[in-house]
Amino acid sequence: MLKKSSLVLWGAALFIAWNGLLLLFLWSRPASPGEGDRLTAEVIRLAQDAETELERQKELLRQIHRYSGLWGGRRRGVQITPKPPPPPPSPAPPRLTDPASTVLPVLVMACDRSTVRRCLDKLLRYRPSAQRFPIIVSQDCGHAETARVIASYGDAVAHIRQPDLSDIPVPAEHRKFQGYYKIARHYRWALGQVFRTFRYRAAIVVEDDLEVAPDFFEYFQAAFPLLLADRSLWCVSAWNDNGKEQMVDVGQAELLYRTDFFPGLGWLLLAELWDELEPKWPRAFWDDWMRQPEQRRDRSCVRPEVSRTMTFGRKGVSHGQFFDQYLKFIKLNDRFVPFTQLDLSYLKKEEYERSFLPKVYAAPEVRVEELQGNRRRELGAVRLQYSGRDSFKAFAKALGLMDDLKSGVPRAGYRGIVSFVYRGRRVYLAPPSDWTGYDPSWS
Repeated sequence: MLKKSSLVLWGAALFIAWNGLLLLFLWSRPASPGEGDRLTAEVIRLAQDAETELERQKELLRQIHRYSGLWGGRRRGVQITPKPPPPPPSPAPPRLTDPASTVLPVLVMACDRSTVRRCLDKLLRYRPSAQRFPIIVSQDCGHAETARVIASYGDAVAHIRQPDLSDIPVPAEHRKFQGYYKIARHYRWALGQVFRTFRYRAAIVVEDDLEVAPDFFEYFQAAFPLLLADRSLWCVSAWNDNGKEQMVDVGQAELLYRTDFFPGLGWLLLAELWDELEPKWPRAFWDDWMRQPEQRRDRSCVRPEVSRTMTFGRKGVSHGQFFDQYLKFIKLNDRFVPFTQLDLSYLKKEEYERSFLPKVYAAPEVRVEELQGNRRRELGAVRLQYSGRDSFKAFAKALGLMDDLKSGVPRAGYRGIVSFVYRGRRVYLAPPSDWTGYDPSWS
C-alpha cells in the first residue's frame, strides 16, 4: 500500500495536470466578441485556485511528516519530548539595544496546575505582539494533565520541560520543604534556558497561578527603559503586597512607586542580573534569598499602586499561606493605562527622593487611634510614625497591612515608608525622618 505522503504527492501532481489541461483548452478556444476579457479573468481565477490548493496539499504533507515520527515512536513505546523553542535569530543579542525593539519573553513557571490555562488565556488575550512578547512555559513535575493543557496551545506558546525530576537531598529538618528546593532548582534551570540558551536580553517571569491585567504588557514595555537607565533599580514588579481593594486608590492606576522589598509575582529582570545571581543561586527559598542585603545591595524595584497581577492559586507548596487573609483580596487593575505615553522619569532615584520624601514628611502626623476613628479628615494625606520593629508590626496589624519584614524591609516599603489608603485617604507609615537604614534583625 502506498504511504500517505506518496498519495498526497500523486494527488497534487494530478491536480496540477488537470488544471494545466483545462488552461490549455481555454486558451485554444476561439474567442467571440467580448469573451476575451471573461476568459482572461477565468484563467486568472483558476490559476489562483490551483496555487491555493497546492499550498494546502503541501501543508498536509508537512503535517504527515511531522506526525509520522510521533506515531512511529508511540508504536515502539518511545516517549516523545517536544523540541524546545528555537533561540532568537541573533546568536548573541548585544547588551546595548533599542528598548523599543527589544524582545521581552514571558517565562511562565508551571508544575502540576492544569489551571495554567487561566494564566495563558489572559496572557494571549492581552499580548499586543507575539514577536515582541513570546511566551515560554517551563514545566517541572512531569504532570501529564498540565502538559496536555500547555500542548493544546500549539505554536502560540513554547513548551520546555525541566529534565531533572528527582528528589533533592535535604537536611532532616527540611524534609517538609522539599517543594521549595525543587522550585529553586526549576527557576535556576528555566532562567538559564532563557538567558543562556535562548540569549534573551531581559525576561518577565510569572507563575502559573497568576492572572494578568489588560495593561500588563504596556506596563513592562514602558518600565523596561527605566530599568536599563537606572542602575539603582534591579527589577520591575507587577505586584503590590498591600494591594487590597480598600487599600489602593483605583483612581490613580497610573501611579508607580520605588520599593526596597522584592515583590516577585510577575517581575522583569535583565540578563546582567542573572549573570550576577546564577553563580550563587540558592538551593531553596529563592524569593526570600533575593530579599537579603547581600543580593539586594541597596537596589530597588518599581511596583504599581494597583497590581497588574493577581493570584488564584491557593493550592501550592506554601499551603495557602497568606492567601485567605491577603492574597485573594488583591485588586487587579481593570483600566488600561497607556504607560508608554507617560513620563516615568520621576521614578529615577534622585528625582524620586526629591519629590517623594518631602511629600511624606510634610504630611501631618496622626495617631493610630485617630486613623481608626476616622478623625481629622480635613488633613488629607497623613503620616503615622513608628519607632521600631514592634511598633511597626502593631500599626500594620491594626490597619490591615502585611506586617512581616524580610531582612528588616517591610513589604512595599521604600526607605522604611509604606504608602497605602486607609478609609479613603492616603497614609504613610514611616520611620523618623533621620532614618539611617534597615536593621536585618527585624525579621
